[in-house]
Amino acid sequence: MKKYEIMYIVNASLEEAARNEVMNGLHKIITDHEGSIDKVDEWGVKEFAYEINHMKKGYYVVMNVTANNEGIKEFDRLARINHSIVRYMIIKTEGEE
Repeated sequence: MKKYEIMYIVNASLEEAARNEVMNGLHKIITDHEGSIDKVDEWGVKEFAYEINHMKKGYYVVMNVTANNEGIKEFDRLARINHSIVRYMIIKTEGEE
């Protein structure tokens, strides 16, 4: 198991219930693959530096997870095809092997 930091941006036009459903679905991917979510930091709605897909704002979420390769690959695959996710980034934290 390795430690990762995952940042993703949810479409800001989603209502709170729909946004929470998308977030819980993404978090469930990690836990279903024997990983754990160590910390979730919701930054809220922020304005983009430039327009992305005709959107000017997004709901930012940063989470620290401990996960295996299968969990990260599945998160990557599902985040890529989810239309509610504007952008995402997965970073392996330093000091981990």
